[in-house]
Amino acid sequence: RAPWKRTEPRSDSLEVLLTRNVRATEPNVSGQPRETTNAEPVMSEVNKVVLAYSGGLDTSIILKWLQDTYQCEVVTFTADLGQGEEVEPARAKAQKMGVKEIYIDDLREEFVRDFVFPMFRSNAIYECEYLLGTSIARPLIANSLVEIADETGADAVSHGATGKGNDQVRFELGAYALKPDVKVIAPWREWDLGSRESLLNYAANNGIAIERKKGNASPYSTDANLLHISFEGNELED
Repeated sequence: RAPWKRTEPRSDSLEVLLTRNVRATEPNVSGQPRETTNAEPVMSEVNKVVLAYSGGLDTSIILKWLQDTYQCEVVTFTADLGQGEEVEPARAKAQKMGVKEIYIDDLREEFVRDFVFPMFRSNAIYECEYLLGTSIARPLIANSLVEIADETGADAVSHGATGKGNDQVRFELGAYALKPDVKVIAPWREWDLGSRESLLNYAANNGIAIERKKGNASPYSTDANLLHISFEGNELED
C-alpha cells in the first residue's frame, strides 16, 4: 500500500466533520430551540467496515457489536508498532469471531522513518514538556485504516477510542484528511456500555473469550510502541 495516498478534498469536508456525530439546535414551532441529532447511525448504509483491532477487551466487543448493530462485514487491522506484545493472537481471535479479511501489518520501519524521526527533528513536544510517544502513531494507524478500506471496498472505518479523549480526534481527523467522505464509526459514542463491568457482561452474553487476570486488576492502563510506553489511571490522573 502506498503511504499517505490522499484523495481530493471536498469543499464541504470541514462542515461534514463539524456536524458528524454531534448535536445541534433547531427552532421548533414555538420559536424555542430544540435539540436534534444531526447524524444518527444509519445501519443500512454500511456493508463493510475496517476496525482497528488489538484483540483486547474493547476491540473484541466492538467487533461483535459492529456485526450485530450494523449487520455488516468487519475487516480487522492490527498494527505492529513494536509494542513488544504478540500481535498474531489477534488473528486467531478474529477468525474465531468469523472475520474473513484480517490484516496484521508490521509498521515499525514506517513508524520510525516517517513519524518518529521527523518528530525528533522538529522537536515536537506538547506544551513544552510532554513527548508525543502515543499520539504520533495515531495518524499512521488512521492511514492504514483508510488504505485497507480502499483495498477491500469498505464503507467505513472504526476505532476503539473513548468518547472523552484526544485519540478519537487523532484517528478521525487523520481518516477525514485522507478520505473526506469516509464514514467513521465510534462505538463509544453510540453504545450504552459505559463501564468495564458492562463490557465483561456483554462478552459473557455473546460468547466472547476474554482473558481475566488473577488477583486485583491493575489500577493503570498502558500504551506502548517502539518509541515509548505511557501509563494512565487512578492517582496518575490527579
